[in-house]
Amino acid sequence: MAITTTDRSLASLKEEICDIGRRIYNKGFAAGNDGNISFRLNDKEVLCTPTQISKGFMKPSDLCIVDMDGNQVAGQRKRSSEILLHLTIMKDRPDVNSVVHCHPPHATAFAVAREPIPQCVLPEVEVFLGDIPITKYETPGNQKFADTVRPFVKDSNVVILANHGTVSFGETVEKAYWWTEILDAYCKILMLSKDLGRVTYLSKNETQELLALKQQWGFKDPRLEKSMENCDICANDVFRTSWGNTGVSRSAFDPPPAMNASPSSSQNIDYEAVVKAVTEQVCKELGLSA
Repeated sequence: MAITTTDRSLASLKEEICDIGRRIYNKGFAAGNDGNISFRLNDKEVLCTPTQISKGFMKPSDLCIVDMDGNQVAGQRKRSSEILLHLTIMKDRPDVNSVVHCHPPHATAFAVAREPIPQCVLPEVEVFLGDIPITKYETPGNQKFADTVRPFVKDSNVVILANHGTVSFGETVEKAYWWTEILDAYCKILMLSKDLGRVTYLSKNETQELLALKQQWGFKDPRLEKSMENCDICANDVFRTSWGNTGVSRSAFDPPPAMNASPSSSQNIDYEAVVKAVTEQVCKELGLSA
């Protein structure tokens, strides 16, 4: 349910948006005048950041108000050019009051590479985020671009925008921002782990324990649905059916090992015989005797 301005003063909401704007800017998530933030005031109006302004230096008086069609109804500065993205999410998710869009560098690197985010690695990510979808690319600023998030908004609170950035959403401005900060920190950890040589995945039992905790805390996750109970919850990305349409594919990171694979499948191989056969073939090609 939307929070009305009678629950919180308009002035305090403006201050909070400016504070989150400074955090986004100071974290390096919004260079120049990148990024935008919004908050649903009631069923008809949304408070939002203006276009062409650094999010690190906004004042409460800079903010705008638009209706649910994106028409500006208040504010001296022109509203964000990407407000339709925010409104589309709010229309599809009545529980969402705030949307944060920015360009966190590590998560945006995955957006540019169209690389799916590996799961079953960090407990905090499993509990607070889950699988992260990547949209198809559209030129930012119009309804066609805004519609790219629609297949995913009901199953995730953060979406990666192909070749663009991220958008996250929640009940409050701070919560909407949290998901972005957690995601970018995770993407950085993945990159550093790969540089060190490997990413170690959690086991099936360890992941199921985290999903049970997630359910206990009231967080939704598609992997908790009955239709997923016999699926490999790590190797099978929840959003993999969208990859053909979005251009997403695994390249930089190997998928987690299949959890339902028989542990003995690799133990029946006669490694000594394999090595002997390879050695003999190499020697034959080189004209040597093994």
